[in-house]
Amino acid sequence: MASATKVLIVEDDSHIRRLLRGALTRAEHQVIEAATAREAIAAFGIDKPDAVLLDLGLPDRDGIELIQQAKAGGAAVIVVSARTETSEKVAALDLGADDYCIKPFDTEELLARLRTALRHRLAGSAEREQVVAGVVEIDLLHRRVRRDGVPVHLAPKEYGVLAILAAHPDRVIAHGQLLRDVWGPAHVQQLDYLRIVVRNLRQKLEADPARPQLIVNEPGVGYRLIAAESGR
Repeated sequence: MASATKVLIVEDDSHIRRLLRGALTRAEHQVIEAATAREAIAAFGIDKPDAVLLDLGLPDRDGIELIQQAKAGGAAVIVVSARTETSEKVAALDLGADDYCIKPFDTEELLARLRTALRHRLAGSAEREQVVAGVVEIDLLHRRVRRDGVPVHLAPKEYGVLAILAAHPDRVIAHGQLLRDVWGPAHVQQLDYLRIVVRNLRQKLEADPARPQLIVNEPGVGYRLIAAESGR
C-alpha cells in the first residue's frame, strides 16, 4: 500500500515540509507539496492524493476551509497544526478530519496516525459490518455486541454511541457529533448525557472501567474506539 500511496503536504513552512517529505519518502509514500491553499486545491484535482497532511495557518486561506474539499475527493485528512485550542480540534473533526496532530510532532507517531487513517479509508470503501476492539465484537449489521463471546445488552443510546464510534474506529468523534446523531440537534450541549452513556459502556465492556483501554477520551474534544481490527 505504501509505495502506491500519494500524500499531499499542505504547509507554508519550508523546514516542516522538508521534515515531512523526508519521513514520508523513507516510508515509501509518493509525496506532493503545497505551500498555499490555492496550490492545495489544484493538487486535489490534479494529483488526487490518498491522504493530506494539512496545516491550518496558511498564508492565503484558513486551512480548516480545505478539509471538506479534501474529503470530497476521498482523501484521508490529518490536521498538523500549532493550534492547540479545543475549539479548533472540534471544528476540524466536525468537518471530517480523520485526526489532529499538534506541532511540534513526533514523525513516527504522525506516520502511525497516517497508516491508521489510510487503513480505515480503504475499509470505508465498503460498508463496515464488524469491528473488534479488544475482547469486544461489534456486529453493526445485526446490531449485536459480544464481550468474550458473551452477548452484552445495551440500552438504545448506549448502542447508538458505540455504533458511531465503531463505524469510525481509531478516529476521534467530537462530543457534539455524538450528541447530535444520538440525541438530536436540540441536545448538542448536553455533555452530561454523553458522559453517563460512556460510563455505562465502560462498565459493560472494559476490563477495568476506571482505566479504559477501548473507549478513550480526547479531553475536551470527544471519544475514540481503539479497534484491534475491522472488516466486512
